[in-house]
Amino acid sequence: MEAAEQFANIGLGSNLILYLNKALNEPLTEAAKNRNTWVGVSSIFPLLGGFIADSYLGRFNTIIIASLIYLLGMILLTLSVSIVKNKKLFFTALYILSVGDGGHKPCVQTFAADQFAEDTIEERDAKRSFFNWWYLAIVIGSVFAVFVIGYLMDNVSWAIGLLVLASMLAIALVVFLLGTKRYTKESPKGSPITSIVRVFVAAARKWRVKDTRGPDSYWYGYDHDSFHHSRSTSISRSLAHTKQYRFLDKAMIIDEHDDASRKDINPWRLCSMTQVEEVKLVIRLIPIWLSCLMFTVVQSQLGTFFTKQTSTLDRSIGQHFVIPSAALQGFVGVVILFAVPVYDKVFVPFARKITGHHSGITVLQRIGVGLFLSIFTMIVSALVETRRVGVAKNHNLLDNNHSKENIIPMSIWWMLPQYAILGISDAFTIVGLQELFYDQMPDAMRSLGAAAYLSIVGVGSFISNGIISVVVEVTSKVGGKWLGSELNKAHLNYFYWVLALLSALNLCVYLWVAKGFVYKKRHVVETSTMEYNT
Repeated sequence: MEAAEQFANIGLGSNLILYLNKALNEPLTEAAKNRNTWVGVSSIFPLLGGFIADSYLGRFNTIIIASLIYLLGMILLTLSVSIVKNKKLFFTALYILSVGDGGHKPCVQTFAADQFAEDTIEERDAKRSFFNWWYLAIVIGSVFAVFVIGYLMDNVSWAIGLLVLASMLAIALVVFLLGTKRYTKESPKGSPITSIVRVFVAAARKWRVKDTRGPDSYWYGYDHDSFHHSRSTSISRSLAHTKQYRFLDKAMIIDEHDDASRKDINPWRLCSMTQVEEVKLVIRLIPIWLSCLMFTVVQSQLGTFFTKQTSTLDRSIGQHFVIPSAALQGFVGVVILFAVPVYDKVFVPFARKITGHHSGITVLQRIGVGLFLSIFTMIVSALVETRRVGVAKNHNLLDNNHSKENIIPMSIWWMLPQYAILGISDAFTIVGLQELFYDQMPDAMRSLGAAAYLSIVGVGSFISNGIISVVVEVTSKVGGKWLGSELNKAHLNYFYWVLALLSALNLCVYLWVAKGFVYKKRHVVETSTMEYNT
């Protein structure tokens, strides 16, 4: 199901800037911003979809409804480029896809992860590997989409390409429904936002209470359990107390107005330790979320300026075949196809022997490696762009109108290094973020956790738009736009150097944030004994 959705999303998104620029005659910067805006909205809608799934519909029902909406959007999009050629319908259909994406993306992965129990170490290790192999399946769909759909849209028609995407979505939905009776389905637990607000209200109402009373004054809950729990197991899990954000601890202090022995306690005045610690989990993830935004700014170049650059280069293989402009995006997927298994089967066992950590390195270290590599993505991109413009200048092609006669005599393979580094950084950071926001979110907020990680992509796309606008505005006042419709006369390499610098500064912020991060800690209660896990 996810592979089909990714097949459609990547197949459309990888070619969108070319359609906007060529078929709809939008200037390059406007096309790039429109593409980024669509990606941004599509990546922020999952916050709403995740909330609805966790609070009201459940993940399974949300997936079904969202898939139908997504299929409707794809059908309308197909009509807008064929039978009813209409720009307004085209953009309306695009954002209907965003709505469908909003319910689909935060739920499918978490729904699949819900099929694993967490009662044993083996099952928990299997779930950690699941995120690697899940991402690999997504990449397979992406690679197939970039090459096949890219070829159809470049050489046949957009209508045929979109029709194939719609057909794949319909088939995937039918296959998913065939397994309905065998799935483990978690029921919605009510609004997690309400539970978070309760902790803040309870802490505020007791702001005069001294927090030096010690653990004996804390309320642990009736059964040391969370206010919501997903799977019914023989093991009861509650979160251990941490020393961060101590002001929230007042919410669990039993004072003279509380009677924790009764079942009708006021939840807006007294919260359990696990309730308080779950709020702390959410707060801890916010700085990580913010410090990963720059990574997705770099990522957004893949579907905008990278693709436009490739359209100016020699893409021919032999005399009769021309590689689609967006096809190199598939090379990112090919790199990931190799990187993920090597990471899971070679790197993790090797690193485990050195560090003693069950995952080889921590998930935050994994994310950090990807952020570091993203800096080199931009450095290499700047160097390659400098050469591209140099070749164009040497052959008097600065006024290149991208016709076949004026293609720059520089092979498309020069751009492989930046795509390869981007693919490796994806394998580290994206999978790391998926695991972090699933594992470190409260159990009842895992759909929202998936949505939170996805929203990094969305907000990063909007930030990319902002950076583009600022760069265009500033450089137009000091001697010439760095980003213009005539790519060969622009200074895209300077823009890439700016992104490299911003990425380096962002990495410093991330390292500072990650150093103070406290991972989720659990008290695991089984029968009469208590086991402490981190």
